[in-house]
Amino acid sequence: MAGMISNREPCYLSGVRLNNLSVAMLSLAASLVGGCAYTLPPYDYAREPDPRKDEFRVGPSDVLRITVWRNPDLSGDAIIRPDGTISLPLIGDLKAAGRTPTQLRTEIADRLKAYIKDESATVTVAISVLNSYRFVVSGNVEHPGAFSANHFVTVSEAIAMTGGPNRFASPIETVIIRADASGKTKRIPIDYPSILDGKHPEHDLALLPGDLIYVP
Repeated sequence: MAGMISNREPCYLSGVRLNNLSVAMLSLAASLVGGCAYTLPPYDYAREPDPRKDEFRVGPSDVLRITVWRNPDLSGDAIIRPDGTISLPLIGDLKAAGRTPTQLRTEIADRLKAYIKDESATVTVAISVLNSYRFVVSGNVEHPGAFSANHFVTVSEAIAMTGGPNRFASPIETVIIRADASGKTKRIPIDYPSILDGKHPEHDLALLPGDLIYVP
């Protein structure tokens, strides 16, 4: 993925853009004075959702514990298949991925009314095994790869799970690559060092399932 993301601004000296030869000749001097500054592109971090504030939405591979009170034959575990559905007695297939346990409980109870007349047959839905919360950290980190957790993870926590940026990294240019419901991706610029020193805590976003963190 090297080279896929670049927000470096061209270097200027006294208002004149440097050509490749000039840059080469001044590379040593630039290294001594800190080089050309990287400018983080503007971004409205407040518009990004914080999943910690809402009920969790289940996904493929999660295991649901569904209980219908006084009806053990209708109770049990249901694994969400890769297509996002579960299968239940009497009801059959039901779309589960992307929905909350509360939403599923309501629909299951409504569907069971056609078969169970006992008003006390309360339905509960709980997540017994959480497998769908996965994300990827790639690029110049010590141990890149796919990770999972049973709780929401922030950018700084995710990078820490990899062992941190390696000696080749440019962590100020970190990005989150995130897909929306339609599958369209966007890039969220992250100044990782400014998270650590407390200058930009708003960059330490909570990751959504499927997020990719790239450290150049």
